[in-house]
Amino acid sequence: MSNKKKILIIQPIHKAGIDLIDNNSNYDFEIIQNIDDKNIKSKIAECDGLSIKTAKLSKELIDISKKLKIISRHGVGYDNIDLKSLKEKKITLAITTTSNAVAVAEHVIFMLLNLCKRKDMYDKSVKTGNFLKRNMLPKTIELWKKNILIIGFGRIGKSLIKRCMGFEMNVFVYDPFVQREIIEKFGGKKIENLKEAVKSMDVISLHMPLNKETKDIIDYDLLKSMRKNCIIINAARGGLINESDLDRALNENLIFGAGLDVFETEPPKEDNPLLKNDKVFLSPHTATFSEECMIRMSNETIQNIIDFFDQKLDKSKIIKF
Repeated sequence: MSNKKKILIIQPIHKAGIDLIDNNSNYDFEIIQNIDDKNIKSKIAECDGLSIKTAKLSKELIDISKKLKIISRHGVGYDNIDLKSLKEKKITLAITTTSNAVAVAEHVIFMLLNLCKRKDMYDKSVKTGNFLKRNMLPKTIELWKKNILIIGFGRIGKSLIKRCMGFEMNVFVYDPFVQREIIEKFGGKKIENLKEAVKSMDVISLHMPLNKETKDIIDYDLLKSMRKNCIIINAARGGLINESDLDRALNENLIFGAGLDVFETEPPKEDNPLLKNDKVFLSPHTATFSEECMIRMSNETIQNIIDFFDQKLDKSKIIKF
């Protein structure tokens, strides 16, 4: 009988990570492309470790596993995994803490600039032969000296603040778990009262996990207290913003616009009004989809599994629950 550890790779990852485990003689692996529960059930019972992206890992699936010791999340969010079951079975959950910060921070700036510079409108005016009607177009917005509030100051928030400084923005940070000295070290100003802070912001960017405390943290009551020129960006987790409230606020001209990379339900339902709202810039949960980030995340996902079995997994990558 082989002493090799059996690893399931639920949902394909970049070849870089595959090569990493394929070249390690201590492991056998299998890639699961069909993430139907029935298919996963047939594979999960005998695996020692697994990597997973966005597929649901329910209590039922976890309970089937007999040997599972480590789950390595290809990313940083883990609301798709039943944490209570992991705790009961003493299964370790690791995330890719060092891979995606740059890609997500750049995506936030990408969405913000598209909204401020009215990319689609300006591009269309040239392509449709309306070049000389440029003076009739709405004017663009500068980022210079604008107030941005970063809600959540982990690795992504820290990466974003550096880019905001390049635009000479005034950066404010709301994160009850991060000390003032750390925020000030990065050039930001710590905010204690979220409800008061949003009243003076031009941009708000969300970077926090989704849980009972953060669900619908942006609702109608908060939206109606914001500036009419405010732009909200969510490249963290769907559910942080109440989508119905956001659509209402946009239609009532309470805020200027929004950029969403994530949604309450993914993919969003066809009747989601935000899909037809011209004041929203959307992307399909692809903030991390740079080629470079995919390589880093793939490598880190697999390396976390290898490091776990080698008993040298960095504790900062392990989720405590």
